Amino acid sequence: MNNSKSIPKRTVAFRWFRVAGLTIVALTVISAIVGASYQALEVRANARRFPPRGRLIDIGGYRLDLNCTGRGSPTVILESGAGVLAIDWKLVQPEIAQFTRVCSYDRAGYGWSDPGPMPRTSEQIAKELHTLMQKAGEKPPYVLVGHSAGGLDVRVYNGKFPNEVVGMVLVDATHEDQANVMPPSMKKVSDEQVKKFDQQTKYQILLVRFGYARLTSSHRDEETVLDLQPKFIEAMKSELDSFEEDGNEVRAAGTLGDKPLIVLTAGKERIPQRFSRRDFDAYIRIWVDDLQMREAHLSSRGKRIIVPDSGHMIPLERPDTIISAVHEICAAVDFH
Repeated sequence: MNNSKSIPKRTVAFRWFRVAGLTIVALTVISAIVGASYQALEVRANARRFPPRGRLIDIGGYRLDLNCTGRGSPTVILESGAGVLAIDWKLVQPEIAQFTRVCSYDRAGYGWSDPGPMPRTSEQIAKELHTLMQKAGEKPPYVLVGHSAGGLDVRVYNGKFPNEVVGMVLVDATHEDQANVMPPSMKKVSDEQVKKFDQQTKYQILLVRFGYARLTSSHRDEETVLDLQPKFIEAMKSELDSFEEDGNEVRAAGTLGDKPLIVLTAGKERIPQRFSRRDFDAYIRIWVDDLQMREAHLSSRGKRIIVPDSGHMIPLERPDTIISAVHEICAAVDFH
């Protein structure tokens, strides 16, 4: 009689799966550590390759990158749209610097700026900009230039610090009521895309944090390098999530009174995927003929200019129109 006990097949299988599971977990942890280390090393290397274009100014425990050039008054402040870096003013700022002082900066979380407090509302952004200019020794009066969602930020700034602002240029700027006037089918698609973006953002942050996005990217230019940072994705997402609150803040900010204002409206549009031609055309008519004109009417000295051969990124496609508008506003400013 054989007294040896054989190990049941079920136990062997369990042990095998346990070893395999532990191996997978170990490899995952090792990969995460290696990826995070690679990301950290690349961030430091890129800081040497692409140093901040301006000065890192501490505004209360975190620093913002501010780049001011030129001389004269008023000082022009360039406020970027959501997800747009300060370097995208590269065709605008040097030309404005020929006739007055001009500053671009990266909001908290963007570019070389440190992450800032959440949520990233227009009021929070306006307060930070105000502190930034004070800490940097930059003096009003200011002409504010707001592109896209940055248009909400500069309007809130004017509402909070009206004595510092003498004029404004809104560049294809977001309007607080735009989501409310979309055709129903277009609104449904837009809401679905927002939900999808939220899901993708969470996944993208992990890919960036553990170095995979950087490793697989075929681009090594400055803008791509600055985009591949968790702080940037988190800040951008918070700004987009704050749109409803921003709308309330900008309504409370009121109008510009009689301050000179120019509204630049992009005239060349591309139909986003999943939007019907009819719905998109209807919305564009509302955007061009209603919402953008409402912005022009924020001031008794406001006017609207359509830029027919540019899409939404006017700072890169038709920078000359922004330069011309800023020059006109500066000339119209009355200091007496």
